[in-house]
Amino acid sequence: MTTPAPTPLRVAIVGSGPAAFYAAEALLKQTEVPTEVDMIERLPTPYGLVRGGVAPDHQKIKSVTRIYEGIAKLPGFRFHGNVTFGRDVTLDELRERFHAIVFATGAQTDRRLGIPGEDLAGIHSATEFVAWYNGHPDFADRTFDLSAERAAVVGVGNVAIDVSRVLLLPHSERVITDMAPYAVAALAESRVREVWMLGRRGCAQAAFTNLEVKELGHRIHGDVVVDAADLELDPTSAAEIEAGGRIAKEKHDILRAYAAAAPSGKPGRLRVRFLVSPLEFLGDDRGHVRAMRLERNALVADDEGGLTCRGTGAIEEVPVGLVFRSVGYKGVALPGVPFDERRGVVPNERGRITDGGAKAPGLYATGWIKRGPSGVIGTNKQDSVETVKTLLADVAAGDVPAPADPSAATFDALLRSRVAQVVSFEDWLRLDAIEMKRGDGSRPRVKFTSVEDMLAALAEEAAGA
Repeated sequence: MTTPAPTPLRVAIVGSGPAAFYAAEALLKQTEVPTEVDMIERLPTPYGLVRGGVAPDHQKIKSVTRIYEGIAKLPGFRFHGNVTFGRDVTLDELRERFHAIVFATGAQTDRRLGIPGEDLAGIHSATEFVAWYNGHPDFADRTFDLSAERAAVVGVGNVAIDVSRVLLLPHSERVITDMAPYAVAALAESRVREVWMLGRRGCAQAAFTNLEVKELGHRIHGDVVVDAADLELDPTSAAEIEAGGRIAKEKHDILRAYAAAAPSGKPGRLRVRFLVSPLEFLGDDRGHVRAMRLERNALVADDEGGLTCRGTGAIEEVPVGLVFRSVGYKGVALPGVPFDERRGVVPNERGRITDGGAKAPGLYATGWIKRGPSGVIGTNKQDSVETVKTLLADVAAGDVPAPADPSAATFDALLRSRVAQVVSFEDWLRLDAIEMKRGDGSRPRVKFTSVEDMLAALAEEAAGA
């Protein structure tokens, strides 16, 4: 008598960024339980912020997608692009067909400053600007008035540096990237020559990495200007740098080198300011931003022995015609899934989603929607491994509910009944090849920037095959 093959563990992953692929890898490479993974992505294209968030002139970072291509080749992996969770397939429908569902949807919106004048024309989130120049279909129709000579970027993280660098990048550098063609054309006409990057805390607390800040000196068409007075350290900040070791000291040294450098004569300027906060944006008679009021801050000890900012009352008004806020990302609630509005994440314990403190059976999270917007691409790997360990422990304990119909064929039939054109990973590889061919050797690729164009290109390519 033949023993029937065990039913594989069926896991749906919602999202297709780094955390999603690392979760798929951890599930498919483990040998405890036979597993199948179905990855669901709203767009026809995978890779999340690697495609839509990493700066176009950082192609080396984008090469991590080769690792994800390898993960997609693992037995048991399937990709369903152009499928929207909550519209094309609901949480209950996934529960009926999968033992577990892992949400890896990232942090899709930005945090606001909450100050007067923030809604004036000319003030944008860095999120939408980055997505715009990267050709994300949701943002391709945005317009940015680049006629002002001075712009401000509020924040001193890596995204703030990316935005500042892209604004001041030489045109010759933009045209050899995979930046959206419409963005290349718009930035070629930009009159922005000076960018102020503003940090509310001191240089010791700046979130950007050493590599990001160091490359500014030879990448932008201009000078990086830092006031030496901003680099003076209070005792707590000095101790913070000392505790941070070589990397923290190197960051401080990079900034001091900028402060000591003589002007190069190039037309652009990136002025990095620390210990300042925008209090208010002022508008002109058209309702467009014309200036910002900044308050000088001081770092003071808090009740826990750390540092917090306190306004000193010293105010300056700076003319500015374009502003990008870059003070953090925030997750978006998912239909039917518990959500912490204050933190902008899905409440969880080591990746296991909780609802009012109790387990939400079969539901898990990884990446930024799990922990908040922190870390770099590689941070998501250990985060996803933790979630998968939690999931497998629940499987071993019998705490994962059994779906009514876990067959892959049934799920495929459901998607076909809802979506006119589901994009497989093989379809994506074809689209990928088309985009690279459009680059014509002078650029890494020319992206399609609308879902309609992506689907049409696949249909045309299939018809001509």
